Amino acid sequence: MPRLIVLPHADLCPEGAVIDNAETGKNICEVLLEHDIEIEHACELSCACTTCHCIVREGFDSLNEADELEEDMLDKAWGLEAQSRLSCQAVIGEEDLVVEIPRYTINHAREHH
Repeated sequence: MPRLIVLPHADLCPEGAVIDNAETGKNICEVLLEHDIEIEHACELSCACTTCHCIVREGFDSLNEADELEEDMLDKAWGLEAQSRLSCQAVIGEEDLVVEIPRYTINHAREHH
């Protein structure tokens, strides 16, 4: 199984994380949540928001291709980059991944805690 390396995030995983058993075929969001990294997912993994936006720093090409709906949603994400994906839509392949969870989302309820 591939490894999923999460870069440090001040609130969600200050030390970063290494998940050695990221299951191929699951999406990044599912794997993060299963390992107690509470990434936002306001639409319950239905590709209807951008709160689970992540940036895939390594292994991007091993993921499934983003469809048109995901691309349209990503256009609304804060801090969009070329390797941005919605973690609820990014299905893990065979390669190790390095993922960064952006500091901010467009979810105002969460931002203003």
